[in-house]
Amino acid sequence: MKVSLTDREANLMQVLWDRGPSLVSEVRDALSDPLAYNTVLTVLRTLESKGYVGHEEEGRGHRYFASVKQQAARKSALRHLTDKLFNGSSELLFAQLVTDKKLSTEQIQRMRKLLNEATGDGEAS
Repeated sequence: MKVSLTDREANLMQVLWDRGPSLVSEVRDALSDPLAYNTVLTVLRTLESKGYVGHEEEGRGHRYFASVKQQAARKSALRHLTDKLFNGSSELLFAQLVTDKKLSTEQIQRMRKLLNEATGDGEAS
């Protein structure tokens, strides 16, 4: 499933992934930037129309929940980024990450381990 989120939509989805099913006011309170209640409600309804969010009625309100897994959204976003900025090349994306030199030694070791596991070479030394 292709998942395409704006920055604001991604922020609201992150709240639902982190907190689980939430009322509009709970989503609003969990956001780092202050948004009007109606703005949060509008974004949640937009996400619902896209099929990324669902809701259950609770009293007079609705409790919204993520209908897509965070991993699916990550995969879709990464695929989009790779296609748009790296000509579809995962190798170019990976090279950019490594050459940025913002990776800690521990991160590099974990990446080596993942690469070794992916190629069947066992664990990294």
